[in-house]
Amino acid sequence: MSIILASQSPRRKQLLEWAEISFDVIVKSTDESYPSILAIEEVPVHIAREKAVGVSKFITNNHPEHIGKTILAADTVVVLGNKIIGKPTDRNDAINILKSLSGQRHAVITGVVLLTKEKEIAFADTTYVTFHPITDEQIVFYIDKYKPYDKAGAYAIQEWIGVVGIKSVEGDFYNVMGLPVSRVVQELNQL
Repeated sequence: MSIILASQSPRRKQLLEWAEISFDVIVKSTDESYPSILAIEEVPVHIAREKAVGVSKFITNNHPEHIGKTILAADTVVVLGNKIIGKPTDRNDAINILKSLSGQRHAVITGVVLLTKEKEIAFADTTYVTFHPITDEQIVFYIDKYKPYDKAGAYAIQEWIGVVGIKSVEGDFYNVMGLPVSRVVQELNQL
């Protein structure tokens, strides 16, 4: 099976490669806003759906050779308390985000949409991550060296901060990287 990955995320690409799923990448710029009435766990599914639909329309109009392939789109959010923490806007925002996560348990929710001409499968997967207390020096070192500005919650679990700073992970580790790949494989098998 060959699918279309509607994401430029190197982590999502890597996870699909590890799962030995054949894919092409097609991405369309998508508005990542969402209705304020959505429950938090519905937000990443809504954004993933917008990505999938955008790519579907683009394929229909520009790449008929891909019509009929399953489109995989995903979006990941970090939630502390009842607040969605997005990607940091700058260095200071990244520092403040990691300070807020230090010593805390937070949720990482990835919304996934698998879209075919006949069907849509949509779900959200939640993993809980708890950080040890992290010093200001560790936070500044991580941000200055790894520049996590394209990552929800200002961190990547597979980088230095995850190795030294995470106390526990409850749920799918790969979900925190951006894709609950084992569940994706199960859902693709159902298609």
